[in-house]
Amino acid sequence: MSKYYVGIMAGGIGSRFWPQSRTKFPKQFLDILGTGESLLQSTFNRFKKFIPAENIFFITSEQYVATINEQIPGLNEDQILAEPSRRNTAPCIAYFSNKIYQKDKDAIFMISPSDHIVLNEPEFEKKILLAAKYASENKNLITLGIKPSRPDTGYGYIQYLKKGPIEKNIYKVKTFTEKPPLELAKTFLESGDFLWNAGIFVWSAKSILTAFDKYCSDVAEIFNKPEVYNNDNEESFIKEAYGLTKSVSIDYAIMENADNVLTIPSSFGWSDLGTWRSLFDNLEKDENNNAFAAKNVMNFNSQNCLVTAPKNKMIVLVGVDDYYIVDTDDVLLICKKENEQEIKAITAEVKSKSGDKYL
Repeated sequence: MSKYYVGIMAGGIGSRFWPQSRTKFPKQFLDILGTGESLLQSTFNRFKKFIPAENIFFITSEQYVATINEQIPGLNEDQILAEPSRRNTAPCIAYFSNKIYQKDKDAIFMISPSDHIVLNEPEFEKKILLAAKYASENKNLITLGIKPSRPDTGYGYIQYLKKGPIEKNIYKVKTFTEKPPLELAKTFLESGDFLWNAGIFVWSAKSILTAFDKYCSDVAEIFNKPEVYNNDNEESFIKEAYGLTKSVSIDYAIMENADNVLTIPSSFGWSDLGTWRSLFDNLEKDENNNAFAAKNVMNFNSQNCLVTAPKNKMIVLVGVDDYYIVDTDDVLLICKKENEQEIKAITAEVKSKSGDKYL
């Protein structure tokens, strides 16, 4: 496993999870499920079971470096890649890929978000190692696709060639589709040819750098400076590089264009916890289908609700149906579940009226 590496992306602000997720302390650092671990810690511990801890790296915003060191004690300084600004996933992966390639020319690495949950960790490990083994022997870019359980409009979709596996459980990708409207998502689900895009990737350092050169050459050119990595020049170089690079996702820059993308259909109890709906789905329910991430809730004839609140706060529900109720120290959100997709836009309105105080 010495040539296997992990890059955990931990720089997002989780705006759809507002008001619990804030810019200064976003959701990856929260113990959202009440397990005693933050989502970041759970992700690190999941990989640490089969990847050497010193081979697990974090790509994050400069402002979160101290928080990561606090939550994952004992990291080497080199294991946290600090981004001076947010430029989406392609630049951060270009940075990580170049850094790891200069460390190990034969590196095989996994890219993972920091704020997802995985309930079946042995199955997750099995799929990741299957992808890593294949990537070490071939030049393909591999993504784990999640078998969908519902026509969800909050996820991207991967269409794969189901009838012709390249190898057992490994299939060629035909198309990527960003978050589709409901009717199209229903069609995807009915066809059986589509998977949710989990944003979990496996490839060799050589293969992804070749793909950057071919499909995203402007970003590749900025970061392709072998002499600056893993030495005292890296920090100043990265500050300059991020000022030059565009903001673009790895899906748009590489995955939607490359002709060597494969997928492994997977079912390991995955959720991206990107929305209050996903949290509701993953919490235990009472007899009225309510989910309570709170210690002191009294319920009178209320159903289908999610409630989160501080430990010292009593919440009383009377005749409430189908709502998200999220209580923090300084913000109370009461949102009809069907209006959840509006939360991200609402935070922009909050910013325009109150600045960053509540964000």
